[in-house]
Amino acid sequence: MTRNSIFIAIWFLGAGFALDAGADVGQKRLATSQAKPAAPAGAAWTEGEVARVDKAAGRVTIKHGALPKLDMPPMTMPYPVNDKTVLEHLKSGDKIRFDVESVGGVFTVIRLEKSK
Repeated sequence: MTRNSIFIAIWFLGAGFALDAGADVGQKRLATSQAKPAAPAGAAWTEGEVARVDKAAGRVTIKHGALPKLDMPPMTMPYPVNDKTVLEHLKSGDKIRFDVESVGGVFTVIRLEKSK
């Protein structure tokens, strides 16, 4: 083989590896960019416990489990509520079911009820 033939063979070999690596990156991007499947009906409700009620600020602090639809781990966090009247009947220690959505970029309780 001549020097040029060896050079061309090495170049094509390198180009093949580069294309293969690019395909892997493209597949990873495709896999991470695909939408997650919709949660089954009724899955939006999350169980929690009221840690604090701030009626003046319109917030409730909730100790809750994971919120899969928001990709949020279990934590205790204050949330504004979209309907302040629900705060009138809540107190620290109440067991609740609630739903949170991002409203204007702020995680907000959109539904809340005491657990039975």
